[in-house]
Amino acid sequence: MPEPEPPDPVSWFLIEPGWRVEGSDGTELGRIEAVTGDQDRDIFDGVAVAGRAFRHPRYVASEAVGAIVEGKVSLTLDAAAFEQLPEYREPPEAAQIIPESASAFQRAATYIENPGRGRFPLLERISRWFGKTGKR
Repeated sequence: MPEPEPPDPVSWFLIEPGWRVEGSDGTELGRIEAVTGDQDRDIFDGVAVAGRAFRHPRYVASEAVGAIVEGKVSLTLDAAAFEQLPEYREPPEAAQIIPESASAFQRAATYIENPGRGRFPLLERISRWFGKTGKR
């Protein structure tokens, strides 16, 4: 019986939280917690990998990411090297200063923090909420 073909590689754009992360020695190191990069410019920075329970996720730079296939990210690091990686720290939110002369509408359209989902304009968030609930 022929061996099954390995899965085809996929783009870093498809990586999702929860995918398995495997070291170069075959050890399962954890699960993807976050992906960092600039999708508009196609710049992949790295991934945050949640290992054992109650430990902070580790940051893995894109240079240490080997193969990416559906559901799994393989690293070029073994388990010992993975344990030496720094903890993942979320990037700071960008600040936007609105001049005092701005209208009420401009102030309402400024960006506010939306934990876990990045930043969205206030009016966009309100319209999305009404769109989901069906209320108008």
